Amino acid sequence: MARLYADEQFPRKVSELLRTLGHDVLTVQEAGNAGFGVPDSEVLGYAVNDNRAVLTINRYDFI
Repeated sequence: MARLYADEQFPRKVSELLRTLGHDVLTVQEAGNAGFGVPDSEVLGYAVNDNRAVLTINRYDFI
C-alpha cells in the first residue's frame, strides 16, 4: 500500500479512512511538525526523505 504524509490542512477523517484501507499515513501533527508554519518545501522534503507522497488540499502550493 501507499506511504503517505498528510499536511496540516488535510482532513484527519480522510487520513483515518485511508489507514483502514491499509495505507501507511503519517500526519504533520504526528510527526511533530504542526503549528510551526513549516514551509511547503519542507513538508515536501520531509515526505521525500521518508519515501512518502504528500496528501494536501493545497495542490497549487505543490505544483
